[in-house]
Amino acid sequence: MKSDFLNYQAQTSSHPLAIEIASAKGTYIYDTSGKAYLDFVAGVSANTLGHQPQVVTQAIKNQLDKYTHVMVYGEFVQKPQVALAKLLVENLPKSLNNVYLTNSGTEATEGALKLAKRHTHRYEIIVAKNGYHGNSQGAMSVSGNESTKSAFRPLIPGTKFIVFNNFKDIDKITTNTAAVILETIQGGAGFILPKKGYLKAIKKRCKEVGALLILDEIQSGVGRTGKLYEFQNQDVTPDILIIGKGLGGGMPIGAFIASREMMSLLQEHPKLGHITTFGGHPVIAAAGLATLKEVVESDIMSHMARKEKLIRDLLIHPLIKEIRGKGLMLAVLVETPEIATKIILDALDKGLILFWLLFEGKAIRITPPLNISDEEIKKGCDILIEVMDNVFASCEYPKMVHNLPKSDLR
Repeated sequence: MKSDFLNYQAQTSSHPLAIEIASAKGTYIYDTSGKAYLDFVAGVSANTLGHQPQVVTQAIKNQLDKYTHVMVYGEFVQKPQVALAKLLVENLPKSLNNVYLTNSGTEATEGALKLAKRHTHRYEIIVAKNGYHGNSQGAMSVSGNESTKSAFRPLIPGTKFIVFNNFKDIDKITTNTAAVILETIQGGAGFILPKKGYLKAIKKRCKEVGALLILDEIQSGVGRTGKLYEFQNQDVTPDILIIGKGLGGGMPIGAFIASREMMSLLQEHPKLGHITTFGGHPVIAAAGLATLKEVVESDIMSHMARKEKLIRDLLIHPLIKEIRGKGLMLAVLVETPEIATKIILDALDKGLILFWLLFEGKAIRITPPLNISDEEIKKGCDILIEVMDNVFASCEYPKMVHNLPKSDLR
């Protein structure tokens, strides 16, 4: 199977982890040899309730017995779509009351950008350096790392960059600006939190010049930071909200959410201003509804701060320079990308799944399922400490520190 994987399936990197998956359950993934891996990544923040959660699996099975795809999105009334949209709106500020379901967070970004241009009749988009909003042409155009974009230029024009958390840069938002799009927590850049008052200052400036604020909660949303969305911790409401990843409980989904008045602009001039065939697929919507219900109706979010503290208390080591992030969206920073890669790969050998971040090579991702137990957290952190002890004691360690690699060694 591994040979066929390498021969027939397009690869996203030259060195894939290439674990041959047999099954997954709870917080564990099992390979074809029977080896168990404790999952500290959750499909890159997508498996909110772990693998094969009963409520999600049953919702999928129930929907499969009724119907799957029946018509392009927005034409037929389909209960899973309607129920999911309603539950999303019921847990959002009043101004965010209309939902457009998509297949992914990237597609939600595309829809949000189109909506902002349609609403403002402007085309300039302000984005943050080292921001990430997806990998399609439009989403890549408003992502802020040139090394991932240069090979695909020309991209969509009209993008201007600011530095995340730089208050002086806020003046770059002008009456030419259609929208500012920001991650509420910068993900690929290293799980960077906004400074106190920063997002509120951005929103204030947007109001002054008639621009919209788009907040990307694709990774930080659905309970990962202790609130359903991190903007609720920041006491600011976006004009357009983008979500994805964890909403599907392991199934592919996204959504952009705005006011009903604004969203109605996609109906005319031109007609069918934004369309999708499979967005809001009833089986996927059923999975999303089950996931969201579990997150909002249980006490799962109330444990995020405690679980974050547990991880921070357990991960004390000379190799760790900093732990960034919030809740169960954490990044362990070490001295070089080479050390980070060594730790990630050695941990994998010992049965712990960790991963990289897109633009910060010195970071190690920790984004486990939200319902991970304290015992599983302790087990994973013990493995990570053991691995770091071995790396620190290694005769290769001085070379890893002083011979800084020019790029991510993956």
